[in-house]
Amino acid sequence: MKACIRGAAIVMTAVSTAVAAPACGSGTGSDSDGGNAPKIALLLPDATTARWETQDRPLLEKKIMQLCRQCTIEYANAKGDVAFQQEQMDSMITKGVDAILLVAVDARSLGTSVQEAARADIPVIAYDRLAQGPISGYVSFDGEEVGRLQGRALLKAMGNHGPTPQIVMMNGDPSDPNAVSFKKGALSVLAGRVKIGKAYDTPQWRPEIANTNMSGAIAALGVAHIQGVYSANDGLAGGSISALKANKVDPLPPVTGQDAELGAVQRIVAGDQYMTVYKPFGPEASAGAAMAVAAARRSALEQVAKDKVTTSGGKTVPAVLLTPVSVTAANIKDTLVDDGFYTVRQICVPRLEAACSRSGLT
Repeated sequence: MKACIRGAAIVMTAVSTAVAAPACGSGTGSDSDGGNAPKIALLLPDATTARWETQDRPLLEKKIMQLCRQCTIEYANAKGDVAFQQEQMDSMITKGVDAILLVAVDARSLGTSVQEAARADIPVIAYDRLAQGPISGYVSFDGEEVGRLQGRALLKAMGNHGPTPQIVMMNGDPSDPNAVSFKKGALSVLAGRVKIGKAYDTPQWRPEIANTNMSGAIAALGVAHIQGVYSANDGLAGGSISALKANKVDPLPPVTGQDAELGAVQRIVAGDQYMTVYKPFGPEASAGAAMAVAAARRSALEQVAKDKVTTSGGKTVPAVLLTPVSVTAANIKDTLVDDGFYTVRQICVPRLEAACSRSGLT
């Protein structure tokens, strides 16, 4: 029955996948079962955010192969292009993969592709972002808690700036459900306690757009009237800080972030960025890999996913929801270094030796 369903799906998608097939990347793994070994598609959204290629991809591929040595991994990166990712989804359906681990470029736009996969009897595990459509499972961090951590940290960092400090909000891509959750969580903490002088959404999480928007905010509000910057992730923080420095803002206002990118951690040590949110990618990748392998083998996802989440269609599916961690200069060693995420040597390049010493990173 499964082969018949897939055969019908392949006929429907053959035209659209003719262009996409070469773009999907080569498979990895050992297919020692003569072509019958499970095939798992790994679809990432972009190369703009460093974590996807430097953290998630290697961790996911390693864990999948540990759990299923005979599995084949079909990898593709959409490079921020929704249509490209839709073509990649079609190609994976045509290839007859057994499960898809998907980080959607645009959760809403990928809903149709998820439906096509379901019609082909291919389970889709939404990884990090809750894609629309009939997904089979979900792995991520508590997005609203990320925003709350950022909001609390910003309030603490601003300290005594009068009764109502003014901030700039540099939100993420509105097509990413996580960005909506981050913003909601942050506003639950900041509402009534700050004045939002300017707020921006940032398509595709592009740092250069954040840079342009921050320059506009400085021109509109004035250097002396920005007491803090809510930045939804480290890339946007970097773009915002570059604009602040280019406009001779000194001292810099506190700036939040997320993802614990190495450049952001170094900015925190240097005093340019106040905090980041650490989302341990190892546990997330382990959970995502376990769910993908279980789905490919048609095992019950509840065996590896103890939480639940409600999809856009109102269906409750198994989920793994992890807890994020706030990181400032005071606890880099106790979190990122002690977890083996970075070494002191990686963080403390020569220009940061004095700052690292002050932060206890020796």
